[in-house]
Amino acid sequence: MLSFADFYALMPSDNAATVAPGTDVSFPQNGPTSGTVITRTGTSTFNLSAIGTYQVLFQVSVTEAGQLILTLNGTDLVNTVVGRATGTSQIIGMALVQTTVINSVLTVRNPAGNSTALTITPLAGGTRPVSAHLVITQIA
Repeated sequence: MLSFADFYALMPSDNAATVAPGTDVSFPQNGPTSGTVITRTGTSTFNLSAIGTYQVLFQVSVTEAGQLILTLNGTDLVNTVVGRATGTSQIIGMALVQTTVINSVLTVRNPAGNSTALTITPLAGGTRPVSAHLVITQIA
């Protein structure tokens, strides 16, 4: 492992509005980090400054059936689509992402063309705010 970063959101408050199709999920809070290779450029955009391979893990509690996808430099990474058909549970994704240029920008997105805006579930299962996480680890 060369570098890592954890970005997260707490609901309620972070992601207060629904995430429309074609829109990125916000992870506006910073968790533990190592080094300066993985940084944020906004609440929902993350810079991978070095060319390499990154393991990307994310989990988001949503109320509706839906999908999430990773994007790199604005392009959908079609092999990263994850979703669920029913229920009110987390959507969890895991993928290896390879960058070929410096300063590549990564996002977690409700894919364009989907019909449903996603509600990031507040207080799921109890009285405490629920977290959503994006964990990026540079492995090569």
